Amino acid sequence: MKRKMHIPFISVLFIIGFMLAMQYNTVKNPQQRDTRDLWDIRRELSLEKQLHSELLANIQQLNATISKYENVENDSPDRILRETVQGLKQEAGLTTIKSPGLVLRVDASTEAKILGQAVPNISPDLLVKLVNDINRFKGNAVVIDGKRIVQTTAIRDINGHTTVNSLAVRTPPFMITISTSTLGDAKKLASYLDASSIADDFYIDNLTLSIGKPQNKVTLGGFDQSFHNKYLSEKTKGE
Repeated sequence: MKRKMHIPFISVLFIIGFMLAMQYNTVKNPQQRDTRDLWDIRRELSLEKQLHSELLANIQQLNATISKYENVENDSPDRILRETVQGLKQEAGLTTIKSPGLVLRVDASTEAKILGQAVPNISPDLLVKLVNDINRFKGNAVVIDGKRIVQTTAIRDINGHTTVNSLAVRTPPFMITISTSTLGDAKKLASYLDASSIADDFYIDNLTLSIGKPQNKVTLGGFDQSFHNKYLSEKTKGE
């Protein structure tokens, strides 16, 4: 009889012990709270929506390409293949672009020239910041001192010289050419750069950034170096 009475008592103690253990674990490992303010969340949401829009645009482009191949009986498959290859080359930055855009000029500051100071080289960090500001507007192609910016481009310091694609950027003055989809986009980019703090960052380094007027037509050369691909390899016919 006593043994039967002990069983409910032990069960209650087990339940209480389990609840205490859970409470202790909750106190020891509290759930992390989201401390971001409303504007941080809105900014992140905006970035996610922009990414979603870009993915939809890519899907539409791929669907259009698939439709072309599905209708090969009404068209030449060779021509469609050449168009696809040409589009991929253009997207990779291998082709020359002629489009609306603007030209930036990097030069030594007036004070540095008057005082006879040595013209400083642009730092990799400053050049990366400028490229990031330009890339806030999608669809731009950029050439820095004759060097085309592509997906594999690295801007870094090599032996005390700022390099783009492992090629040294000359001591200022030099030009940065930017292509945009439309003349209106070029005007928006010029206004954005004018209003940003990037010119002040250049001035701190004894450099000036001059933003040219938007043009109906600028020319950007293609990437003329070899790509180093880790994941794709060319197969010979019959493999």
